[in-house]
Amino acid sequence: MPTKKKTFHGKSLSIIVPVLDEAASLQELYRSILTAVKALRCKYEIIFVDDGSEDKSFSIIEKLNAGNRNVKLLQFRRNYGKAAALAAGFRTASGDYIVTMDADLQDDPNEIEKLLLKLEQGYDLVSGWKKIRHDPLGKRLASKIYNFFTSLFSGIRLHDFNCGLKAYRKEVAKSIHVYGELHRYVPVEVKVRFSSFHARCI
Repeated sequence: MPTKKKTFHGKSLSIIVPVLDEAASLQELYRSILTAVKALRCKYEIIFVDDGSEDKSFSIIEKLNAGNRNVKLLQFRRNYGKAAALAAGFRTASGDYIVTMDADLQDDPNEIEKLLLKLEQGYDLVSGWKKIRHDPLGKRLASKIYNFFTSLFSGIRLHDFNCGLKAYRKEVAKSIHVYGELHRYVPVEVKVRFSSFHARCI
């Protein structure tokens, strides 16, 4: 018999998407997120944080917001960086579980269910892993070196600290203070703040 799909009745989910000049991908991303969250059968909100985009990203998100009351839009007047966008999203999010993901289509919304299942097993933070990256070779090599040393010195065994696809328990996300480039070290900060910290990379 086929395995019954896990649903999350009684739970609420916030998805935070920092956006910087991603007009070309936003509608496809939105459709993919919508398909994924509807399958989960839980309350949800999608929080787009426009980090000073200069293309049509803001107007596209406005239209999504007008058509779906579960879509929220935050806008910065200029580019403050990904950490500031995440911080604003964390402050706004109301879900029991909070997921962050990039807007460039490298993060697959269909993976959200796997992240949430790990949270329900007791993990505080679950990180995605971009096994196939579409970035230039130099950037991929720099990322591998960064991940190796961050894992070595922090003691956190994650393959990909840089991956934007992460899931948090609400109380964990609300405790995070990110600024500058410190969004890259979120798992390290969470480990410091929570003595019973459990992380998982999928």
